[in-house]
Parts: sequence; C-alpha cells; structure tokens
Amino acid sequence: MRIVLIIVYYPKMDISKSPQTKIRNLYQSVLSDPSTLIDSDTLFKNGDVVFILHKGEQYSLRRTRNGKLILNK
Repeated sequence: MRIVLIIVYYPKMDISKSPQTKIRNLYQSVLSDPSTLIDSDTLFKNGDVVFILHKGEQYSLRRTRNGKLILNK
C-alpha cells in the first residue's frame, strides 16, 4: 500500500508566525519521517496523470508543463 501526502497551505490572518515559518515547520515534520515523503518523479513515472482513490472518491493529480500540480475530483 502506498500513501500519498498532499500538502495544501491556506494562509490565515495569524500574524504571530509568518507563512514561511508555518510552511517550514510543516515540511520539517514531514521530513522527520522519510516514509511519508514521495518524490513526484516516482508518482509520474508512467505519465502526467495519477489517479487517487480517497474514501471511495476518485481524484486525478496532474502535472502541468510548467511543473505545477493540479488535483481534481
């Protein structure tokens, strides 16, 4: 079984920490357990679209020509 971690950051009006600090802390927590990190080249080795089944719903994760990721339901 392969677990895919997708991190989405939505900034809030919390001025106690900068968004960069929050993102850095989140990445550090992910990187502390290497089993939770998957390189995108591994995901897209067979093409530019990966289908993800989550709670009975199918999603598509697409890599654009610019290297961005788009997740659609």
